[in-house]
Amino acid sequence: MNPMDVTPVPPSPVSSDDLTIIAAQLGRQPRGVIAIAYRCPDGVPGVVTTSPRLPDGTPFPTLYYLTDPRLTAEASRLEVAHVMNWMTDRLNTDLELRADYQRAHDYYLAKRNALADLGTDFSGGGMPDRVKCLHVLIAYALAEGPDHFRLGTEAVALAADHANLRGTAIPATWPTCAELGITLSDFDFSNAEAPKTLNTTKGK
Repeated sequence: MNPMDVTPVPPSPVSSDDLTIIAAQLGRQPRGVIAIAYRCPDGVPGVVTTSPRLPDGTPFPTLYYLTDPRLTAEASRLEVAHVMNWMTDRLNTDLELRADYQRAHDYYLAKRNALADLGTDFSGGGMPDRVKCLHVLIAYALAEGPDHFRLGTEAVALAADHANLRGTAIPATWPTCAELGITLSDFDFSNAEAPKTLNTTKGK
């Protein structure tokens, strides 16, 4: 992956229905949405591409913004379960993982700068040195796919398997925790249990 081999995200039309759904997801009117970066298997927007500058000129460095409440809630639960600490600890000892995370950071910056250069090397989520926001990592991974960067792939797999979101909010084909060598029981979910009814919308 060459971080300079990127083109601007096309300002593909976002339907009025999409914006209505996103507003309901966020509890406010969305700002600066230029594309649906990822649509959940059940059809609703899950991640939006946001202009690096909002309509009023405010810088907004979060290129990919997580909107689906099932995903945002699970990202928060994973943070409570200390997944970020686990990932950051590995970054400090695994040179290959660290290089992969650096590439993800560089790519994110190049892709955002192709839309508008904010004059900063801040990307998001703590990249490239640590993990400090799983909402950013999950949004980024879902927008770019499961082969883009390891920690994003892992974060989505943890969300999918812990909250039973495969086939509804997350693709059924996304790599599993078992395939990635992750054991859910290694994390403390005692204060972050997922509701048992998250998949009740399937097929509706």
